[in-house]
Amino acid sequence: MTLQQLKYVIEVANRGSINEAAKRLFISQPSLSNAIRDLEEEIQISIFDRSNKGISLSKEGVEFLSYARQVVEQAELLESRYLNAKPSPQHFSVSTQHYAFAVNAFVSLVSEYGQDEYELALRETKTYEIIEDVKNLRSEIGILYLNEFNGKVINKLLKSANLQFNSLFVAKPHIFISIKNPLAKQSVVTIDQLQNYPYLSFDQGEYNSFHFAEEILSTMSHKKSIRVNDRATLFNLLIGLNGYTISTGVLSSDLNGNEIIPVPLDCEESINVGWISHRNVSLSKLGAAYVAALEQQLSQ
Repeated sequence: MTLQQLKYVIEVANRGSINEAAKRLFISQPSLSNAIRDLEEEIQISIFDRSNKGISLSKEGVEFLSYARQVVEQAELLESRYLNAKPSPQHFSVSTQHYAFAVNAFVSLVSEYGQDEYELALRETKTYEIIEDVKNLRSEIGILYLNEFNGKVINKLLKSANLQFNSLFVAKPHIFISIKNPLAKQSVVTIDQLQNYPYLSFDQGEYNSFHFAEEILSTMSHKKSIRVNDRATLFNLLIGLNGYTISTGVLSSDLNGNEIIPVPLDCEESINVGWISHRNVSLSKLGAAYVAALEQQLSQ
């Protein structure tokens, strides 16, 4: 087992693809595949599960990767202390549903801990992919919500992946609408009042199940419905089409401007937003700092 092999495993896990990892490592794909297979034969486990859909970490691979990261990080510290005399690049990734507070916390993290060199990742992505990212250690932390409707399905997935959910806050549902929307002056909006407005939601791709929806009340029918992939597009459509989406009510004027406002929705549901992580993997320094930044953002 060599340090180089460990770096290869980490890069493949980060990219989720041997081909992409080989490009980043500037080696051929066969050479990378052979190096990983040699390592698997030596330690007598399969680090990756391979199928026609691609490559993913095996259950043993998840544990192996956590140790490999620690070894490589320690080696980089030694190199920076005794060879390069400069700090080694910092690494941290988070996958999240589309929450402005998660972005603001990431900005705070970089502002406080950013060095001359770092490789960080913030992925606003689909619910199922958040779980997969944390399961396979492509991201250290994932941010999503649970409620009475999706909790049974999501918790089952978290348990099978050995992940844990840590609550950040519980919110009552709000709609996000343009300040020019006729409903903007109301103190509360009913579901019936929304029927004639376009409903905007985040597309969940292959896993477009109601249980993976980023918005609660996902089983409701809508006369007008539009699915989008990113937050900027959704907010532009809220303004341009007088549409609405359902969320926590937590907005950031720094990121979203002052043209979008939250209005309470009259329903009995609740939204428990939190972060997920591996049960058996301790948070890194940056991971713990990011959680603290999340809590700070939400306390403001």
